[in-house]
Amino acid sequence: MNEIEAKIKTLREELEQHNYAYYVLSAPTISDYEFDKRLKELQILEDAYPEYADACSPTQRVGSDLSKEFEQVTHAYPMLSLGNTYSEGEVSEFYNRTMRILNEPFELVAELKYDGASISLIYEHGRLTRAITRGDGARGDDVTSNVKTIRSIPLKLMGDHYPDMFEIRGEILLPWAEFDRLNKEREEQEEPLFANPRNAAAGTLKQQNPAIVASRKLDAYLYYILGENLPADTHYDNLQIARTWGFKIPDVIRICYTLDDVFNYLAYWDVERKNLPVATDGVVLKVNSLLQQRNLGFTAKSPRWAIAYKFRAEKAVTRLNSVTFQVGRTGTITPVANLDPVILSGTTVKRASLHNADIIEGLDLHVDDYVYVEKGGEIIPKIVGVDTDARTMLVGEKVSFITNCPECGAPLVRPAGEAAHYCPNESGCPPQIKGRIEHFVSRRAMDIHIGPETVEDLYNAGYIKNIADLYTLKLPDLLRLERWAEKSAKNLMESLEESKAVPFERVLFALGIRYVGETVAKRLAHAFLNIEQLQQASPESLMQVNEIGERIAQSVLNYFADEANTSIVKRLAAHGLQMTVDETILTDRSDSLKGLSIVVSGTFTKHSRDEYKAMIEQHGGKCSGSVSGKTDYILAGDNMGPAKLEKATKLGVKIINEDEFLNILEE
Repeated sequence: MNEIEAKIKTLREELEQHNYAYYVLSAPTISDYEFDKRLKELQILEDAYPEYADACSPTQRVGSDLSKEFEQVTHAYPMLSLGNTYSEGEVSEFYNRTMRILNEPFELVAELKYDGASISLIYEHGRLTRAITRGDGARGDDVTSNVKTIRSIPLKLMGDHYPDMFEIRGEILLPWAEFDRLNKEREEQEEPLFANPRNAAAGTLKQQNPAIVASRKLDAYLYYILGENLPADTHYDNLQIARTWGFKIPDVIRICYTLDDVFNYLAYWDVERKNLPVATDGVVLKVNSLLQQRNLGFTAKSPRWAIAYKFRAEKAVTRLNSVTFQVGRTGTITPVANLDPVILSGTTVKRASLHNADIIEGLDLHVDDYVYVEKGGEIIPKIVGVDTDARTMLVGEKVSFITNCPECGAPLVRPAGEAAHYCPNESGCPPQIKGRIEHFVSRRAMDIHIGPETVEDLYNAGYIKNIADLYTLKLPDLLRLERWAEKSAKNLMESLEESKAVPFERVLFALGIRYVGETVAKRLAHAFLNIEQLQQASPESLMQVNEIGERIAQSVLNYFADEANTSIVKRLAAHGLQMTVDETILTDRSDSLKGLSIVVSGTFTKHSRDEYKAMIEQHGGKCSGSVSGKTDYILAGDNMGPAKLEKATKLGVKIINEDEFLNILEE
């Protein structure tokens, strides 16, 4: 082994030990700065000496930004679901049934039931080779690239006393702190909030971009080992041994020798779980002996040797004092219930979302009603019912959805097929105006360094009434405001000047057109190249763009049909903002695929699926998600969907591989 290889090996071993100390033991031994410095040193060496590449290197945890379709994999051992119970009586029945079938002493292992996304990890010769989701229990998605970004999951095992091949299962979790951070970020962007950490973890795990997965700081708790040559004869001992290999095994697992031990465990964690950093929704009880597990066997759907006890969702009763209506950036009206304060899952709840008019009508709410409040997914308060027996003759008026905007008075509209009401007065409704400005200056849009409070101050002072007014701000104006010093004012002016270099696709996203998020803005920018062509686009040409349907197309048309919006866009262009796609993208464009509809299916080796879709659009073609009589080609990689293959054969659609596609582009 030469000096470079030895250095790389030493750095990898050091970093894995620090990862283990930080993410599994929660006892870091070096600072984040020192860790990042060593990681960067390793990355530089690996880039310079690719012959020493290793798929299990700590540098692989950051996640590539290449995307790919997930491959379906059959589970070696089916991932069955557990039978659920909600009462101690049913737990007793399970215990007594187990005793009757075994007719010999047995132990139960009690574990917390973590509320996340189930995962199966395959290790061969001490290295992580595959990570598979539950799927339908028989087959799941291969999400190895994403799972490798989770730092509490070892890529290589510690020690050397482990089976050559085994499977360990557990739960991928999004910690509460990260869940709150993500939802706050989504709320600022007026994106739908994650209902609970489980949905957020599952959605993150299925992201096509591992770099996004890496940024969300998922965690993993592991609790079940399968294989032919396991080190111990009991479930509990195997988990304790697995901890020495570097796995994050929960330290709350206990052996229960009696039914009273079980009930004590249930009672303790029904309260104490609220102090944990991750979501739980129950307790799992498993027979400890592997031999006894085999003797008990399985039903068609679940093992006879395990059961899940589900905690009941915590519910409280409190009085509804009033319902207020909030106006969002895009005009969406959200009803909010204002309640007498009540303690729920350890926090004081004063408000709960009522979502929309249909929810209000279904609940038959009246002011002064006593309502049942739950925390959906343990975090988001929601009203789930009304205590009608508590109503008196003095109950207040029935709660009805408002007909006019509470801020500007404009009559509300509710588009056909949608649950939400909107205020259509985009240019005259203060919350919408300020919300659009806040969106415009946000980091993922124009990245202008001011927050909501500054926007509020500038709006109230009369300096800005729309996003274009930002570029008319003068230093003396800012200095006249309270709490503004010369340095902060100059920083804002510099930030505004720097924003003029932001690329067109982000400018388009920053405009705040309803339904036009970052991805849609990028697709529109690359399809129409500049703001003039987009303004003149027809409904048909808009819907020719990949993933643009009638709803988005109509929203774009409505935006540019409003003279106030076109005036703002014209002013932004005059101030020097980028209204044309970058020249480097334009020089690589062609019409070689113009008029062709191409479906991309399968996994590829030379480029990712998204890269191929971008190539098709860049050369004038249209990407379609489904095969039809209008499809010209299917660009097929490995594991092409069988339904698409069958339909293509039936319709006579030509199937080409990636080499043939690239040759077409070259020609």
